[in-house]
This record gives sequence, C-alpha cells and structure tokens, in this order.
Amino acid sequence: MISINETHAADLVSWVDSANAVGSEFPIQNLPFGIYRASAGDDPRACVAIGSQVFDLAGVDAAMGPNLNALAAAGQNTWHDLRGKLSSALSDKSQQARLEKYCRPMSAVQMMLPVHCGDYTDFYTSYYHAHNVGSLFRPDNPVMPNFKWLPVAYHGRASSMVISGTDVYRPNGQRLLADKTDPEFGPCERLDYEVELGLIVGPGNAMGDRVLPSEAEQHIFGLVLLNDWSARDVQAFEYQPLGPFLAKNFATTLSPWVVTLEALAPYRVPAAERFAGDPACPPHLDFVGNETWGQIDINVEAWLGTGGPPEQLSSATYASAYWSPAQLVAHHTSGGCPLMPGDILGTGTISGPRPEEAGALLELSKGGQQPVKLQAGKQRSFLLDGDEVVLRGHCKKAGFASIGFGEAAGRILPAKKF
Repeated sequence: MISINETHAADLVSWVDSANAVGSEFPIQNLPFGIYRASAGDDPRACVAIGSQVFDLAGVDAAMGPNLNALAAAGQNTWHDLRGKLSSALSDKSQQARLEKYCRPMSAVQMMLPVHCGDYTDFYTSYYHAHNVGSLFRPDNPVMPNFKWLPVAYHGRASSMVISGTDVYRPNGQRLLADKTDPEFGPCERLDYEVELGLIVGPGNAMGDRVLPSEAEQHIFGLVLLNDWSARDVQAFEYQPLGPFLAKNFATTLSPWVVTLEALAPYRVPAAERFAGDPACPPHLDFVGNETWGQIDINVEAWLGTGGPPEQLSSATYASAYWSPAQLVAHHTSGGCPLMPGDILGTGTISGPRPEEAGALLELSKGGQQPVKLQAGKQRSFLLDGDEVVLRGHCKKAGFASIGFGEAAGRILPAKKF
C-alpha cells in the first residue's frame, strides 16, 4: 500500500484559490493527470487539475504529449516524485508569479483521452450487480458458480472509447422482438449505461510472466470513471455462448482525469468480505493486505438529464466489489497475458446491496418492468434519444481533503440510418 505523506495533509492549500474552495473536486491533495489542448489544432499536452484550472506539466519541466502512456510506463517512483514536485510548486506562494503562466481555465480548454488504450478488458466484479441482473433471468440461480472463483471478464473494444462530453449514437443491431421467432436488425430499444471505474495500467509485464497480487498495484497508474454503454436487447440475443460483442463495442465513455493510487491512499479500506459458505480466495489471487487495505472507498453516482438539470439515479461505493483492483491485474496476467501501459481494465458495474445503489437502468427498472420515476412526471425504463448520462465520483474521509474524479458524460443521439 502507498503511504500517506505530506501531499495528503488536510491543511495544505494552493496559491490557485479555486483549489481551496469548499467542494472543489480538485484540491491540491488530488492532482489528477490529464491531456488537454488549448484550442483546435494545438498539440495535446499533459497537465494536472488544480481547482478550476489546468496546470501544464511544462511548469515543472515535465512536458509530455500527446498522451500519458510514457508517464504510466515510468512506474511508482516517477509518479511519486512528480506528485511531490507538483504539490510543492502549487502550494509555494513564492512560485506563483513564475508559474501562473502555465495555468489555464479548465472551461477554456479541450480535454482529451488521457491515454492511448491499446487493449480494454471489462470485468464483472460486483456481487450485487451480478445478483440483481441474474435474478431477472435466472431467479433460482442468479449468480453463476464461477463468479466466486475468479473475476469474470470479457475483452472490449478500445477503438470506440471516447472522452466525456462526446455524443453517443444509439447503436443498430439484431434484436429478438416480442412474439417473434427470428431476429430483426434495427435501432436498439433497450439502451442502458453502466457505472464503472477504469484502472489505467502502468508498467506492463512480459508475455508468459504473471503479476503477483502483492505486486499488482505497482502496475496501476490510476483510475478514471467509465461508462460501459450497453444495448440490452442486442446483448440478450448475441451473448450466448461467447458473451457481449456488438452490444458493448459501440461506445465507452471515460472521464479525462487519472486519479492516482497515491492520491487515493487515504481512502483505502478492507476488501469486501466473502459470504458465509463461499470458497476461500484462490491462492493465485490472495495476498497479505487485501483484508486490511485491498479496496478503495470511491463513491460513484449516476445522474440523468432528460432536458433539464440532471437528477441523481444511484450512488454506491466501489469498496463493495467482490474482487479488489490488485486481483484484477493478477488474474488478467495469471495465464501469461502481457499488459501494456495505457491498457484499461473496467471494474464492471458498481452496485451495492440497496435498491438505490444499482449502477444500471436494467437493475433500477427491474428489466424494464418498473420504470424509474423522474421529476416532472417523467419516467425511464431505458434511455431515450436526447437523454444525457453523467457519472461522477468522489472520496471523503474525516481528517482528509475530499477529492473528485470529474465527470464522464454522454448524450444519446438517434441511430444512424443506412
């Protein structure tokens, strides 16, 4: 586990005044990394978020672009040193006059995907999500036996990853409509979101080598919000026997800010306990420390805009996931699969035990049978054209500054006609 240090001090303030404001997602204790460009046509540049500003890494002689892959590959010592340098530079009032020129209003720049993702794997790690969804289709056997032996996953499509704020076209696909015996091709009618986090891989591993769970966090650069958009009707027809394909590969939305494991150090909590009667954790996924600090208490929320201000649909903590971040990395490499810097591992939908903690409309609406009631008399079973989904995340703990993840937002456009 990464130690808490002077960069986490609750009384640390920045000469960037907006970073000290109550409720700021990006106080000096956070310092998440991102990629921006000042205007269309400019080269992408690396930065950190500080209050309502982006601070170009050129200010601490660490300029890079067009993505953060090289920084991700550099490893924990480099990340730690750079965080310390940034914390010192942005808190030292005597450096303000020299460094202010490296600041730009966040609202005036274009944020871009933080890394070039070569490969994307999406896991299925929330017991509560698995149980909620399984109960809709297999009420007598909602959670499949393999769930408690390994982190279930499928390989996603990195080419359709988009940055927050990008519109998402409703996908076309084959759906087996009610009272029909043959599938029909057309616009998805049961479009959904999934509230997730994405682990950004740092240093990779050689083919044939596996990463031990006790060393796995050395291979995690940080986390982003991730919306795994899902076409539920397309998924229902195609997923057997190999799992999701077109239902998941049309878009995945990421937030722009990589919140590092060091920034998240104060919010570490024990990994979720196994239930009575569950098998013991397999040896290749077990490690000393998982039961005391293996998880991270990150609150994730889903908000839905239907023409007015977004309203909150759900809130849950990642700490409730059955499998911890280190176990995802360890399992992914356990057969010798090489991970590369910038690869992204989705956590799977984050849901909790209470109804209001369900991380997808499929769960909230009980498969569309109980539409979610919204303001102004509106309701939703699944997403309609024009709807905007906004994911948010934050960490809070007494004695420490609260930090946020920004947003992963996307608005649904009608399906393209062919």
